[in-house]
Amino acid sequence: MNTTVGRRRYAVVGTGNRAQLYVDALLTTHADVGTPVAWCDVNAVRMSYYDDRYRAVHGDQPAPRRYGPDDFAALLAEVRPDGVIVTSPDWTHHRYVVAALEHGCDVVVEKPLTTSAGHARAIARAAEASAARAVLTFNYRYSPRNTEVRRLIASGAVGDVTSVHFEWLLDTAHGADYFRRWHREKAKSGGLLVHKATHHFDLANWWLDDVPATVFALGGLRFYGARRAEERGLGPRPARSRDDPGRADDPFALDLGADDTLRRLYLEAEGDDGYLRDQDVFGEGITIEDNLSVLVGYERGASMTYSLNAHAPWEGYRVAVNGTAGRLELEVVETAHQAAGPGADAVRAEGDRIVLQRHWERAVEVPVPPGAHGPHGHGGGDALLLDDLFRGPGDDPLRRPAGLDDGFRSIAVGLAANESLATGRPVRVASLGLPLGPR
Repeated sequence: MNTTVGRRRYAVVGTGNRAQLYVDALLTTHADVGTPVAWCDVNAVRMSYYDDRYRAVHGDQPAPRRYGPDDFAALLAEVRPDGVIVTSPDWTHHRYVVAALEHGCDVVVEKPLTTSAGHARAIARAAEASAARAVLTFNYRYSPRNTEVRRLIASGAVGDVTSVHFEWLLDTAHGADYFRRWHREKAKSGGLLVHKATHHFDLANWWLDDVPATVFALGGLRFYGARRAEERGLGPRPARSRDDPGRADDPFALDLGADDTLRRLYLEAEGDDGYLRDQDVFGEGITIEDNLSVLVGYERGASMTYSLNAHAPWEGYRVAVNGTAGRLELEVVETAHQAAGPGADAVRAEGDRIVLQRHWERAVEVPVPPGAHGPHGHGGGDALLLDDLFRGPGDDPLRRPAGLDDGFRSIAVGLAANESLATGRPVRVASLGLPLGPR
């Protein structure tokens, strides 16, 4: 009996931790509309992890078929999936997106869309020639607090937007993690301006409903890395956490064996591809920045100042939107402290707050719609995103589902900022040659 009749069949490319959100949805909450039928990864151990998750639901049914990266064309020809979910490392996204589109297969792409302007242009050419559809997974759009900011701006609550200040803080747990894994190499991730900030630039583009035009950036590696460790007298450190006998007392060490998912996906998979998930954050080979400041000019005249810090003592973000009729402020505390001791939350409580103050009026706190504090990630946005991906978007006047134009616009800011870091000059976004689409 064919149990996939009436359901869309998905191939999952990249079976690391990022794939779990989509695979688990297809096995549980969205199993009535879709199912995984193939894995594609360089690592057999990681694919076995997802085989086990599949069998936990489907029992003795055959697990999805397995393919290596070099066999992706064979996967498309033999399995003939309805859709491909791309959660592979960032620098590989383009090869799977292009191949799937050329095969007429719909694509779901994890952010960022890709890591270079050349790869982005290849995706654009494939999309223009294909009848298939590609969507980006910008789940932060679906967080109720961010949706409310979009609604307020679109309603004219602050008039015409003149400027935005956007500050993002990654704490010494989450932020440090980007410096342990492959993301630490700029050639693979595009740095935090592409890999991480693509979320943030997309939010700003979406909130303003505008296209970025000019970018200038400053930044550098100020906290992590071997040079900074030497300057602060941290002494010799092992190349990875598991080789550190004192790691129990080291807040920057990561014990892969202590977490079942990390153990199975990475520690036990090292022998297959040699990938080390727990490299020292103060080691050699880090080529990305941990402190970044960006100035963005938009086509309609608004500007944005953006900053990212990857070693803060708390995690969250602050946004201020100035307009011709007033000011809108959003503060989000996702993690109030990192092992700060008793009483830390008395000063900084986790949660979110939106404040609107129109000219010559008292400030008012705008209620954040329900759903922001649920069991799902990204401020409650993941569950809503999954519905749009697998069940199809409904009538959404705020246009939360993101397409290729949105993917190009978000990475355009990061790519232009990287060029500005390298040259010391402002960069016109149009010079990247990306199809940014209409406003």
